[in-house]
Amino acid sequence: MDFHRLFLVGALVLVLTLLYQKWLMFEAETADPQRSAQIETARGGEAVTLETTAKATDVPSAPPVVTEKANVSAPTPTLANRAPAANTRQRVEVITDLLRAELDTYGGDLRVLDLITYPEKLGAPDVPFRLLTDSGPDLYWVQNGLLGSQSDLPNHHSEYTATNKRYVLAEGKDRIEVPLHIEKDGVHYRKVYTFYRDSYYVDVRYEVQNNTNQEWRGYLYAQFVSTETSDDENTSFLGLGRLPSFTGGAIYTPDEKYKKIGFDDMREQPLVQKTTSGWVAMLQHYFVGALLAEKESQYEFYSLVNGTGATTRYSMGYKHLAPLSVAAGRRGEMTARMFVGPKENKRLVEADRQLELAVDFGWLTPVSAPLFWLLTQIQRVVVNWGLSIVLLTALVKLVFFPLSAASYKSMAKMKKLGPRMKTLKERYGDDKQKFQQAMMEMYKKDKINPLGGCLPIVVQIPVFIALYWVLLESVELRQAPLALWIHDLSAPDPYYVLPILMGASMFVQQLLNPAPVDPMQANIMRILPIVFTLFFLWFPAGLVLYWLVNNLLSIAQQWFVMRKFA
Repeated sequence: MDFHRLFLVGALVLVLTLLYQKWLMFEAETADPQRSAQIETARGGEAVTLETTAKATDVPSAPPVVTEKANVSAPTPTLANRAPAANTRQRVEVITDLLRAELDTYGGDLRVLDLITYPEKLGAPDVPFRLLTDSGPDLYWVQNGLLGSQSDLPNHHSEYTATNKRYVLAEGKDRIEVPLHIEKDGVHYRKVYTFYRDSYYVDVRYEVQNNTNQEWRGYLYAQFVSTETSDDENTSFLGLGRLPSFTGGAIYTPDEKYKKIGFDDMREQPLVQKTTSGWVAMLQHYFVGALLAEKESQYEFYSLVNGTGATTRYSMGYKHLAPLSVAAGRRGEMTARMFVGPKENKRLVEADRQLELAVDFGWLTPVSAPLFWLLTQIQRVVVNWGLSIVLLTALVKLVFFPLSAASYKSMAKMKKLGPRMKTLKERYGDDKQKFQQAMMEMYKKDKINPLGGCLPIVVQIPVFIALYWVLLESVELRQAPLALWIHDLSAPDPYYVLPILMGASMFVQQLLNPAPVDPMQANIMRILPIVFTLFFLWFPAGLVLYWLVNNLLSIAQQWFVMRKFA
């Protein structure tokens, strides 16, 4: 296989991948027109909620044995567990240095979460990015509650009361607690949310005061509820350039490690996974909501699916398998911890539970993780993510310089044989077998390895793909500027300068490479720079910058090596 065929195979794979993604989008739209119509309705401002349903099928079932006498299923929703009238519900606002949150007294849910330091759009710095929301087409919020043999334990369909309507983290304080209250059958429940300074971790603590003359037993559950995102961002030319960032569920357990669970997977088979630690999460491109399972306890990770079409709600969460027992007249408590925020590596590592795997570098994580670490170290010095990309690309090229040099030497030898190859092609015409035999004899006589120009490139491909995923998945590049007109490395170049320069660099590379003997292959090679330029027009500027710098360094290295060889 010569260099041109290798290049063509890679280009064909990329084009087919993008076309396949477009086909999947088309199939989804035509297969479920009801979903498309509902999405359009929701975009018009109609809130998509199913809270008033009489059957709380979004409440997980209790563990099968809570007493020695009987198996117990999930509590049957009563009238008290239905959504209250809108005028009786209250919102509790919480503000810290990083977050603005809204808690709903119905269910005691964390319904809204704004990331204060992450603007929604670059041109509107005062409008924070809304990660959690209970309105619009893309629903995403946190639910939690208690399960057990009692028929009326508080879950996310119960109505709490709030002490205050607004809490602000005071200067000099490192945390703030927000209590909610509910009384049921002689038992007082106090649900306390704890928010921290300079943190995206949130704790939920259930305090149970058993004022009855019988033992109380119950289980804690917590879950994220979400709809399939409409994901209008990251689209490109004719919809072909949609970046393949994963959106859906994911879990991590000590036994099975990291595992992605898409919405299709949830529909086909519910998740049931017992574990002693780990986490369960809902992933977005740059953000994550994760429930952290405390070590040395018993949990069951689960998923639930409710509704149809665009209103389908997907729940991912966990429940305790070991009950909390509270004797008559005594008090007990249970706690759940969650991380809800951007996929900042330094914060994810703090969880000490492999939560950094939520940054999905794919199967090349062992290569991508060191590259990301190196990128962050460079950024600390130069304080510019765009310049960091340039320097990292240069370092990678420097490491592979010997391999690239060997490849370019082989190409130089192949280029010298161009006229003789053309003569052989004219001599044997359409007899490909004789042409191949004559060509191999010529290679043998001139001591040329036809794979010499390919193998060094093949070795480098995994590294470049890993670097591609680092640039695609790193939230640190979101709204990070380069210089001049590039104000956001995660958004397309507004004037298409970088993609056009990238296409021009591909064309220059072709001039340095030996010309293909096959006319059809030569025509395809001439068209490829135009095709890739069209694809890259809507790619994030950081990715295009990486490809452009890589091409320019390759051109410089190839020109130097081939000139020296000549």
